[in-house]
Amino acid sequence: MPNGYAGAILLVDLTNRTTDELKVDETLLKDFIGGSSLAARLLLDRFKLDADPLSGDNPLMIMTGPMVASGFPGTSRFSICARAPQTGIWGESACGGTFGPELKRAGYDGIIVTGVSSSPVYLSVVDGKAGIHDAKHLWGKDIYETTDELKAKDGGLKVLAIGQAGENLVKIAAIGNDKGHFSGRTGLGAVMGSKRLKAIVARGKGRPAKADEERFKEVMKKALAEVKDSALAEGLHLMGSDANMELGMIKGDVPIKNWTVGEAFDLASNLSGPTMREKYLTKEHACANCPVACKRVVKVADGPYRTEEGPGPEYETCATFGTMLMNDDLAAVIKANELCNRYGMDTISCGSAIALAMELYEKGIVTPSDTGGLELTWGNMDAVMPLIKNIAFREGFGDILAEGTLGAARRIGRGAEDMVAHVKGLEAPMHDPRGFHGMGLAYMMSNRGACHLQHAVLATEQGMASWPELFDMEDDYVGTTSEGKAMLVFNSENYGILCNSLSICHYVVYILRPETVLEAFNAVTGFGLGKDDLLKAGMRDWTLKRGINNLLGISRKDDVLPKRILTALSEGAAAGSVPDMDLLLKEYYALRGLDERGFPKPEKLDELGLKELKRRLYQ
Repeated sequence: MPNGYAGAILLVDLTNRTTDELKVDETLLKDFIGGSSLAARLLLDRFKLDADPLSGDNPLMIMTGPMVASGFPGTSRFSICARAPQTGIWGESACGGTFGPELKRAGYDGIIVTGVSSSPVYLSVVDGKAGIHDAKHLWGKDIYETTDELKAKDGGLKVLAIGQAGENLVKIAAIGNDKGHFSGRTGLGAVMGSKRLKAIVARGKGRPAKADEERFKEVMKKALAEVKDSALAEGLHLMGSDANMELGMIKGDVPIKNWTVGEAFDLASNLSGPTMREKYLTKEHACANCPVACKRVVKVADGPYRTEEGPGPEYETCATFGTMLMNDDLAAVIKANELCNRYGMDTISCGSAIALAMELYEKGIVTPSDTGGLELTWGNMDAVMPLIKNIAFREGFGDILAEGTLGAARRIGRGAEDMVAHVKGLEAPMHDPRGFHGMGLAYMMSNRGACHLQHAVLATEQGMASWPELFDMEDDYVGTTSEGKAMLVFNSENYGILCNSLSICHYVVYILRPETVLEAFNAVTGFGLGKDDLLKAGMRDWTLKRGINNLLGISRKDDVLPKRILTALSEGAAAGSVPDMDLLLKEYYALRGLDERGFPKPEKLDELGLKELKRRLYQ
């Protein structure tokens, strides 16, 4: 088996209750490496692309990468991939925590689940042996309860589970790892729920071999020194990802009142990382093999939003349940985060759906008779808490919001679609393209829909990271200009997308020098790849997923920002600024080798070795 890999992917057929193993050729691993990139290639080669997302024919693919379980900083991550219920196109969501390394140690680089069980089950993967077990006693329980019950049998198990939202096929349902780590985006929890797969547990003692153990130890020392010397790492450790809140408000990065207001500094102060640390933080927490420890553990001791000690919210959640709702009560955000964690819902999509509902309520399009009496006025968190539950259980008005913002807007009508900030059906994360035009292009061209983690644009455009040894970069990008941003996005995608192949945290990639990451990768795998090889692998990954989306109906018409984001703000750092879509797309299409339809040109597919994709697109 290749160094760095467990050597097999577990195949699970829930309809027939059978398991098998797939060996992946080393040549394929050099081209696609692992994670979501390898998942996309296996999807193209082995499965029906246009299967109904909630059918047994849609494979749920859980994939690690070669760095996972190596001990290298940030290599805890894994990707979950499928055709997405929320968008109908390529869906993927990466997660940190503990499950990825444990799956690798249990003997598998990934799991591919097909079929539908006749009754609820959970899957166990322990020291190279897989089993399918009855889970009727777990069905109907939330993620915290499910995790506790499975761990009660064996505290060493690492648990991946869905809550009631996944069971109820909510299209913004998430999959949770050990309560505090989530694959949230694109609704993949509903895929798991449609298969009646409640959970997957893993435990193992294996250690994938490294090609050069001594070289790896040397690179580890270098990586740990780079983390220790990094101001970004220190800020993330002290304040978590919510360190961005106040600075983002100054820069015009933070969306407010469903993307309609340009600044609200009081909100930012009350929702910030320092406020969380001062009032609610009990300790820092880290994913496996991470010296940064950016995760928050919090407790709200008393009051209406009392919350037991547990996983705290990230920046995205503090914005979606804070600034987007005009709520400045951080305790309420913490409670909303806990509810989403328990029920298993993406906080970006859920908070955005509620922000849409509040705007519709303000305009009289939605009334108390629609909401079951809930008064969805701005900042009314007492109404938000029951609405979160209604969404998870598809009850009343929650059944509409369970479709995601675009799906809900289309059901409601009356101009609601113009109030949704999305690309290709996926809600925009909490970074405003009006303040950073490169992010707007990255949203337009991300293969899973609007996303801040399918590239490294956030880090480069906002000055958090710089990699001049990889590609030409400016010293200080101006956020509110579209000039030169196509090249920035192109380069930042090619490097940043590797995170989801290597299964390494974006924050750690922002911190480390590229040569350190490359040296560690080669010390683990022995592949001997250079930086150009890795950047080409990033290009190949993007192009493959784009081609899959083309086969699912995506074209140039879908590479657009919504009306809400193309409406200029009247105040704040981004006032009067909107991305120039025509300029951005013209330059970007040329760099990516896309034709006027938005399809990869045949010569680009030849260059990247994507022969099967070329045949499917041009047969």
